[in-house]
Amino acid sequence: MQDRDSAVAPIVDADAVEHAVKRLDGVAVRTPLQRNLRLSERTGAEVWLKREDLQIGRSYKLRGAYNLIAQLDDTAKQAGVVCASAGNHGQGLAYSCHALDVKGRVFVPRTTPRQKRDRIAALGGSQVEVIVTGDTYDDAAAAASAESATTGATIVPAFDDPRTVAGQGTVAVELVDQLGAPPDVLVVPVGGGGLVAGVATWLAERHPGVRIIGVEPAGAASMAAALAAGEPVTLDHLDSFVDGAAVRRVGEVTLPLVAAAGVELTSVPEGLVCSEMLALYQTDGLIAEPAGALSPAALGNGVAVKPGETVVCLLSGGNNDVSRYGEILERSLVHEGLKHYFLVTFPQEPGALRQFLDEALGPDDDITRFEYVKRNNRETGVALVGIEIGRPGDLTGLLDRMTAAPLDIERIQPDSVEFRYLV
Repeated sequence: MQDRDSAVAPIVDADAVEHAVKRLDGVAVRTPLQRNLRLSERTGAEVWLKREDLQIGRSYKLRGAYNLIAQLDDTAKQAGVVCASAGNHGQGLAYSCHALDVKGRVFVPRTTPRQKRDRIAALGGSQVEVIVTGDTYDDAAAAASAESATTGATIVPAFDDPRTVAGQGTVAVELVDQLGAPPDVLVVPVGGGGLVAGVATWLAERHPGVRIIGVEPAGAASMAAALAAGEPVTLDHLDSFVDGAAVRRVGEVTLPLVAAAGVELTSVPEGLVCSEMLALYQTDGLIAEPAGALSPAALGNGVAVKPGETVVCLLSGGNNDVSRYGEILERSLVHEGLKHYFLVTFPQEPGALRQFLDEALGPDDDITRFEYVKRNNRETGVALVGIEIGRPGDLTGLLDRMTAAPLDIERIQPDSVEFRYLV
């Protein structure tokens, strides 16, 4: 029989995950498992966070990339490896190449923040070249595929390979050992399915009583679509905000594993993810990227747990660009019903704005955006007005006052094209 370490296993099972644990020993960080007071009080359960945001590269992705590359034979290692990435997977591959002395090339789209490009280069050192190409992840993937065909370099998929899946599954082995027993509930973010397939496969074999819940972003629920269709399907529309989990099509390898393990799926809106990111930052002192906040965001919002249950949420990554927090706050306020936008037609005469302030706004209403250009050749002018209210229930009074005011006021609906331009 061929040694498992020298051959690619045709399937993923608990043994494959446990072999990956041995390969990653001394390479991957044993990330903390921390009880979270805020989430525990909110649910009545004992909620723990598995802090993969503290992994090398600030994401669990190192586990799968290293497990795959470490199993390549000498000829394949000499030919090098290649991947496409929007950030996290590229960092995992870069560190793995540096640790294993393998040449690698990481193709990233132009939309990848410079901070992530620089981090990939820093982790890979002289072993890794970062190549910026195309405007989308698909463009980068096509370039990586062409590179592999030309040079013979091995493509290292972010999720759709048994070796990647087994490596990601090591998170489950680690957290069970840290708890001293399996949790009652494990909540996992879902993108292409590598992480949830790995942890669910190991738990289904070793601890079949664990309830496993996968959480997708509402605007990128590709795993739910695939399970409904019985095969991977390509989403027509994709909200890319939760970039670490916004996958248009899940994997051929991961889908049957998720189905076989009986994973429950739910989804949460992107605005709720933003609210959870802010709570993690402001209350818990944790920096989570959008995908990292998926699992705790779902507690009490699609995922019901019982008082006293032991619940573990995988906080999958912490690569969040500080420049995004303005958008994160905006999306959160809109989701919570505290931020609203209007088009107000003012007569171009003195006192019109004062009339609006006196007759339409309440004592706790705050104008946070006002855009208006006076044109002398017109009798009226339209202003874009953003208003933040004190409580969601204050909206009814605001709308009533606007209706009664002697001004033409139009609310911009959250599901409109115009609103997507604003937020």
